[in-house]
Amino acid sequence: MTNTAPARHSLEALLRPASVAVIGASNDPTRIGGRPVRYLRAAGYAGRVYPVNPRHAQVQGLPAFGSIAEVPEAPDLAIVAVPAPSVVETVEACAARGVRVAVVFSAGFAEMGAAGRRQQDRLGAIAAATGMRVVGPNCLGVYNSELGSYATFSTTLEDGYPTPGRVALVSQSGAYGSHLSLLARKRNIDIRYWVTTGNEVDVSVPEVLGWLAEQEDVAVIMAHAEGITDRDALLRALATARSRGKPVVFQKVGVTEIGAQAARSHTASLAGADPVYEAAFRQFGAYRARDTDEMLDIAYAARFGQFPESPRVALVSISGGVGVQMADAAVGFGLDVAPLGEAAQARLKSALPYASPRNPVDITAQAFNQIDLIGDNLGIVFEEKQHDAVVAFFTYVAAADGMVEPVRRAIEAAHARRPECPLVLSIVAPPEVVRQYEAVGCPVFEDPTRAVRAVAALHRFGRSFAENAGRPVVGPGGEPPTPTTRGSELLPAAAPLPDGPVSERTAKRLLAAAGVPVVEEELARTAEEAGRVAAAFGKPVAIKLCAPAALHKTELGGVALDVATPAAARDAYEAITARARAADPALEIEGVLVAPMVSGGVETILGVRRDPTFGPVVMFGLGGTLVEVMEDVSFRVAPFDEAEARRMIAETRVGRVLQGVRGRGPYDVAALAAALARLSAFAAAHGARIDSAEVNPFVVLPAGRGAVALDAVILT
Repeated sequence: MTNTAPARHSLEALLRPASVAVIGASNDPTRIGGRPVRYLRAAGYAGRVYPVNPRHAQVQGLPAFGSIAEVPEAPDLAIVAVPAPSVVETVEACAARGVRVAVVFSAGFAEMGAAGRRQQDRLGAIAAATGMRVVGPNCLGVYNSELGSYATFSTTLEDGYPTPGRVALVSQSGAYGSHLSLLARKRNIDIRYWVTTGNEVDVSVPEVLGWLAEQEDVAVIMAHAEGITDRDALLRALATARSRGKPVVFQKVGVTEIGAQAARSHTASLAGADPVYEAAFRQFGAYRARDTDEMLDIAYAARFGQFPESPRVALVSISGGVGVQMADAAVGFGLDVAPLGEAAQARLKSALPYASPRNPVDITAQAFNQIDLIGDNLGIVFEEKQHDAVVAFFTYVAAADGMVEPVRRAIEAAHARRPECPLVLSIVAPPEVVRQYEAVGCPVFEDPTRAVRAVAALHRFGRSFAENAGRPVVGPGGEPPTPTTRGSELLPAAAPLPDGPVSERTAKRLLAAAGVPVVEEELARTAEEAGRVAAAFGKPVAIKLCAPAALHKTELGGVALDVATPAAARDAYEAITARARAADPALEIEGVLVAPMVSGGVETILGVRRDPTFGPVVMFGLGGTLVEVMEDVSFRVAPFDEAEARRMIAETRVGRVLQGVRGRGPYDVAALAAALARLSAFAAAHGARIDSAEVNPFVVLPAGRGAVALDAVILT
């Protein structure tokens, strides 16, 4: 069958339009339909502007047109600023005129209930049928500050127009996106592209993020969303940004159930499970910002373009107490406050005998009686080359009368000794003084803890960029990244799933076929068979009920451990099956599984769940019966490779145990990582059918001895 669907226009016309029509244009520059006309003219937009209003011959000094059909050309972009009941008709007229993108300001759609949802669906159908892109409805518009293309009614522009920089911002929420744009300008974060997507009938945050990641004039991307409906587009966009060394600072709200309900009522979005979002951002290199300050702090620091691959940070301070505070913060953020080398410490001590040269380096306020000490001390830290970032606390001293120029020169000279190493300053100063320090390549924060947090974020980006260098952005069919195929090794193809409930025995066979190691075992259908199998193993065995519908065998009394003799195995069979039939006479019992006891390892859990947003997701953590109490788990979106599995393991407390503690270990992390990667491939292959799967316990044996699944459940 031939595909006759029209080609969909790219976002080029949205963000670099040659012409803009404003439908519902107003002579009143304070009204929703008047502000875009006012902004376009005031900002010097060089393209053609066509106000559309049948009641006026002119709008704000420009010739007006009675309808979009009367506009002398098909505009690249049409702003729809009409009441909700007229929107569908207006958008249809735009498509008929050949408009490439329509931006719908109007609210009153899916966020208002079923009737609004039906109208919104009609907008989506128009976009799909015609290829015209639709932004919104219920959005605040877009802008390109370089072109002066302000297709928005945001009042924050009254405070001034953004300076074109290399930062872009996309937000599902219009009001919050506008708020961020204003605060970013005050923080000297120059935004070039700004997009609000609203109810996302067509254009979404992931699609915009992906477009921005491909633009040469974008270096940092800020994103805000209440919910994601296109998992593939999001992961592909994040992977594209990472492959090009572009930091993404993402604020995903809807963390709590109350927050998730608010998101649904506001933009009719479904908020996926928050830990899964957290894992996806970490897996694909984005930084998850928790609030506005963090969002702006990290984007601000990232715009300087320095991303240390190692976590080693040197802390320099004029206050010993603040140095300790910064050290505490650095450790909390996962940085390494390693001492300076002995030679560097000796040089620092020689320059200032009563200074503390270890790390943090306390150069004391004496440095400001001897300005050259600032450059000398910082220079020594840079020249040592053992730390890949420096945070220096100077408070208002660096902004005081007579101090700015000599301190700035000293900092610039010291930093020049190793310009690739980021130097982040903590200074309290007026904006014009802050700009002087920024001009020599130094981010400036008033609070030292925020400065340290920014360095930790820069390191996360740097590590992610380095770890994923060369990784393909998309698979051969344009699908999201499939790290399981990295290199030349392909994981085993997954065996087909059976119809109906899956027993433990079948679950283990499926996992074994996928490359996940499972314990050797035999199915015994009678007490005599149980005795013979136990005797053949020649060691204590575990005996477990095997029944497809029995998920919690322990609660049914369906498990016997350390069964030492054939006679005991026969007795265990009789007892287990009798208890199971007493608990549920209709239970279908296949028999019992007999397997040798496994000891000397660490019990972990491997799991799979189907997330409503991200599809199959793999979980890893501390295993055994206390997994729900300890909550020591991490997640990844399937599929992923062994390198990602190792990072997943390292995020947990049990991961540290596996490295070896108190004379025990290390354990076979390589075998564990391989099993997680293979489970992720299995999950991805069967993502549409598996509701959940659990391997608990998955015992990780001492290094070199492998790992093995003792129990498994698959629910379809």
